Amino acid sequence: MDLLCLLSSLLISYLIFKIWKRIDCKRDQNCYILDYQCHKPSDDRMVSTQFSGEIILRNKNLRLNEYKFLLKAIVSSGIGEQTYAPRLFFEGREECPTQQDALSEMEEFYIDTIKKLLERNKLSPTDIDVLVVNVAMLNSTPSLSARIVNHYKMREDIKVFNLTAMGCSASVISVDIVKNIFKTYKNKLALVVTSESLSQNWYSGNNRSMILANCLFRSGGCAVLLTNKRSLSGRAMFKLKCLVRTHHGAREDSYNACVQKEDELGRVGIHLDKTLPKAATRAFVDNLKVITPKILPVTELFRFMLSLLLKKLRGNPSKGSTAVAQAAPKAGINFKTGIDHFCIHTGGKAVIDAIGYSLDLSEYDLEPARMTLHRFGNTSASSLWYVLGYMEAKKRLRRGDRVFMISFGAGFKCNSCVWEVVRDLNVGESLGNVWNHCIDQYPPQSIVNPFLEKYGWIREEDDHDTFKIREEAM
Repeated sequence: MDLLCLLSSLLISYLIFKIWKRIDCKRDQNCYILDYQCHKPSDDRMVSTQFSGEIILRNKNLRLNEYKFLLKAIVSSGIGEQTYAPRLFFEGREECPTQQDALSEMEEFYIDTIKKLLERNKLSPTDIDVLVVNVAMLNSTPSLSARIVNHYKMREDIKVFNLTAMGCSASVISVDIVKNIFKTYKNKLALVVTSESLSQNWYSGNNRSMILANCLFRSGGCAVLLTNKRSLSGRAMFKLKCLVRTHHGAREDSYNACVQKEDELGRVGIHLDKTLPKAATRAFVDNLKVITPKILPVTELFRFMLSLLLKKLRGNPSKGSTAVAQAAPKAGINFKTGIDHFCIHTGGKAVIDAIGYSLDLSEYDLEPARMTLHRFGNTSASSLWYVLGYMEAKKRLRRGDRVFMISFGAGFKCNSCVWEVVRDLNVGESLGNVWNHCIDQYPPQSIVNPFLEKYGWIREEDDHDTFKIREEAM
């Protein structure tokens, strides 16, 4: 009997040890955001309404209809007058860029952000164990990641990943890479560097499906410091709860929705196909199907299933007739039961409207994305971090809150993740927040559209000469 009790005690102790070890191992696999730093270019790179019009007028290949199309696109874009562009645009060289222009644009960004991030956290570049760089439209030799390693003299055993052509959803992909590395390696620091190169990607032709991209993107970027060190978990800002990646590249219409290609005259640009809204909606819906059970309480999932059953018994209701409803049908589920804040990619006003309609979000929920689009524009993969910075600067983020990040990218991809705020975030602590200097001005009582004021006079009967004379007069 004593032997049996001893064996039983040993077995129980062994099981407890194995369970504790598994739980302890899981703790080492956690992915935390220790800090992040968005890039605010210098004021001499600020794009005013007047300058936007001047850039468009410099394209001699545009006909009157294309001028009108671009200006109307700017009027409805939701972008304000304080966004930023590369330096060569101010020098009038956007149609003849060099490789050095693109590299200088990237150097200005990463030297600024990484330096501030490391200094604020009292870290040396040699403390970084993993470096992930994503810049979709620039593939240099040596790579951008190698240039960063060289500039900061990082360790020779640093694990480096350089992502290109991953589009606006690359930030979440980079986090996913770090998360998977953290599953294998303990006590690591990772640096994610995300931006977009605009210098060599100005389209100088007149193909409507390709000139629209000229209006959408602005300069920006962000450096994010992540860790799985237990000793740093108390200083962390966010903890990754779940991450889902959806890729529809096997579908031909989704694959061709956003493609870099040459036009009929050999000029390279980004082709945005008319199938893009439908491709984005499909990817978004499929992504939600996977992540929803991970982030919402069982009670809400049960309520949703019950409502679907009742609708099926009653018959399908008529479809919405609005353009937004057709592009992004309502999910029919209350995401606010599991999510406190929504960090939406600032792809444009239509993107924000469609996601807001689909998830049944309020203007309060959409405010961070709308204000980011207005102040910084679409900065590609880094836009999510400007939206997050707005929430932090507004003191919205409290311990235990959950933040839902949603992004889209060519391929076609929809990637999303959920972060939990692990401590109250006081804007005074984050001296590097790019919103600190102007956050009291947002949201304004009404957003005056400077592009509408300046270019709202455009009429179909205007001929090319009248167009140029009016522009010069203004």
